[in-house]
Amino acid sequence: MRQLLIVSVAMVAGWLVSQSAVAQDAVESSAEAPVSEEQAVAEQMGPDYNRELLTIEEQVNGLKERVFRSKATLQLLKEIVVQGSSSGSRGKITHVNKLGRSYSIESISYYLDGQGKFSKVDTSGALSAQRELAIFDGPIPPGNHNLTVHLKLRGNGLGVFSYVSNYVFNVQASTAFTAEDGKSCRVKVIIDERGGLTRSFTERPSVKFETRCMRLADDQGEE
Repeated sequence: MRQLLIVSVAMVAGWLVSQSAVAQDAVESSAEAPVSEEQAVAEQMGPDYNRELLTIEEQVNGLKERVFRSKATLQLLKEIVVQGSSSGSRGKITHVNKLGRSYSIESISYYLDGQGKFSKVDTSGALSAQRELAIFDGPIPPGNHNLTVHLKLRGNGLGVFSYVSNYVFNVQASTAFTAEDGKSCRVKVIIDERGGLTRSFTERPSVKFETRCMRLADDQGEE
């Protein structure tokens, strides 16, 4: 009887040991399965991941190259603008009226190299009231230039001299100047009266030109 009991206990102990081993194997298998799956996924995605990294790196390098080229282009444009601002020629024409009350300006026309730059007609006397007018201010090609001004004047008489109000006549004058490359030429057109008792009323108005040329940089500094 005692031997039978010992055998039964041994059988139960063996069964428990076997079940414990099976459970341990199951646990180990269940624990190892995810690790093996992750490793498989990592191994499978590894080459694609590396290729994606290489692609991103190439794109970044491409963007860097484009930024570098853009900076070089901007620098070149800046140099062109700076160089362009100091080359070529520029002209500035100013009308100055110094006529007395005996004359009224009814119309003004200015031509630079045959092209009209300014024209105005006003019989109300407003042109005479404006003592200074900006006629032209802009770039001109280097070389020789010709400036012509046409004026229409009317006499302005009072009292015993009222008859001069019927005098309407034209005054025309021209000047030539040379604009060198990289320089600006300012031409001041002064409408004035000549003195002299022997001059008639229509001969007294005169046009005088004052031309001054300077470097573009110096001209910009005087603005």
